[in-house]
Order: sequence, then C-alpha cells, then structure tokens
Amino acid sequence: MAEFVRGYFSLCVFSGINIKLSAFFCTLLFVQNNWNLTNWLNLETGLRTDYVADYGVAVLPRISAHFKITDKFSSRLGGGFGYKAPTVFTEDSEKRQYRDVLPIDKDKNKLERSYGLNWDFNYVTSFGGGNVTFSVNQLFFYTYLDNPLLLQPATGGMYQLNNIKGHTDSKGGETNVKIGYKDFHLYLGYTYTDIETKENAIKYENILTPKHRLNSILMYEVEDQWKIGLEAYYFSPQKLGDGLKGKSYVVCGFMIEKIWEKLSLYANFENFTDRRQTRFDTIYTGSISNPDFRDIYAPLDGFVMNAGIKLGF
Repeated sequence: MAEFVRGYFSLCVFSGINIKLSAFFCTLLFVQNNWNLTNWLNLETGLRTDYVADYGVAVLPRISAHFKITDKFSSRLGGGFGYKAPTVFTEDSEKRQYRDVLPIDKDKNKLERSYGLNWDFNYVTSFGGGNVTFSVNQLFFYTYLDNPLLLQPATGGMYQLNNIKGHTDSKGGETNVKIGYKDFHLYLGYTYTDIETKENAIKYENILTPKHRLNSILMYEVEDQWKIGLEAYYFSPQKLGDGLKGKSYVVCGFMIEKIWEKLSLYANFENFTDRRQTRFDTIYTGSISNPDFRDIYAPLDGFVMNAGIKLGF
C-alpha cells in the first residue's frame, strides 16, 4: 500500500520599516510517499523544491527505509539533501556581538548545501516478567556540507562572511540506552563527533566541538505523585579558536517535584558541583584593563537553584 501527500507553500515574513521584502521570501513545492512494500520493509520517499529569493532553486530529495527484522530488533537507513541561506546571524558573528561584521552580499554569497546519510539500529526487550525493560539505539551519521559559510578577516579591520571553496565533513555515532525497573528509569548516552573542514587541500579540525560526550539521567517517577531526577554530563577537551585545547569537565544537576491534584512544588539544582570555566581555565589573556577574550566552552554561571509552585485549575 502506498500513500502520497502533495503540497504548495509560500511564505513571506517581515517586520519594521525599510525592509527589502524579497529577502524574506521563500516558495516551496513538496511531495512525499509512504510505501509498505512488505510486512518487514517500509519505504518513505520525499521531494521538496524551494525557491529562495536572491539564491535560486534548491531541490531536496530524501529517502528512508525501515526494516523490521524481528519484533525486538529493527533498523532504519536514510539520507537526503538540505540547504541553508546565508545569514549574518552565526555563532562567529554573535561572539563578536556583530561589531565590524559586514552584511551578507547576495552577489558573493550562496546557499550552503548539505548531503546526509544516517543508519540506526534499535533493540527492545524486557526481563523478569516485564518488570525490567531494556532498549538500545545505535546511530551512525555522515554529513557533507558544501561551501560552508565562515567569518573571515576583511580589509580595514572588518570581518566578512564568505562561502569558502571547500567542504565540511561531519561524521560520528550516538549510543543511547534506556533501562527501566518499576518507577526507576536510567538513561545512558554517548556521542562521538568528528568534524573537519577542508579548504584548498588543507584540513583543519572544527573549533568548539567536543569529540566525546557522555550523558546519564536517573529518574524516579510515580505518576501524579513524585518526580525526582539526577543527571550528569561529560564533555571532552575541544579545540579553541586560539589553537589551544580546552579542558574536559562534568556538569551535574538534580530536580525534585511533589505533585498533588491541583498543586505541585518543585526545585531545580543546576550545576550543583559549581563547575565554571573560570575555576579550571582562563577566559581571557593579557591584562584586565585590555583583555583578549578566549572562547567560552563551559558554564560561567556556576551553581543555580530555582524553586516554585505550579497551580492547576
């Protein structure tokens, strides 16, 4: 059995005065199909075509195949195209607070285009007469980003957002495990990310991207009575804009909520170990009167606690 969906969409968003309307204009056509080929294979396909003012047409096909291998084990393989229109609102521009950053030039800039592939596996089971549940998801991904938009020095001390003549490779994997026993749930996760940009036959590692991340969450939840959670996140050292490496760090949190019929009390204890970049690394070099600020890659606020009351009517 096959199911088709087709559509047309036109969007124009603007505000303020002296705004060039066409800069916010996008038109798209789309069609998608969900096809149950067999009782173990489902195929989803789609095609979207966007017209972006000043930058032309983007054709975006996608495909995804879902394999039901057993009642407990399944897999999904998918891929597709994407794009992003040039914008001055990037992380690099924000770090400079948009000072000395030149506007986007429609005659020089172009769409960033991406080509992605992902493959994941899912396994779900239970033990002890259903008292213990276990599930694991393993994901592998790869993305090729063509002509990425980067902030580069220009003349007169200014900065310009340019589409470099190169590409960015993003590849990695993510593992997520969930274990449940009665009112307790344990979530464990690991993410490996390797991002490199190649320009003029030169490769360099992307900054502010930890290669290894771990997360763990332990929850105790009694429906309509209690919610208690403890979480911890680990970030591996990451490359900084000055060429140095940051330090690894762990952030922990705790939350509790007591629930009644029309009232609940809650409290959050964020980063209760008070991990701050200023405690284990510097945030600037030079003198305090004339500082040269480094990249911020860890929390600055430290321990934050908030509590409140929720009322239901």
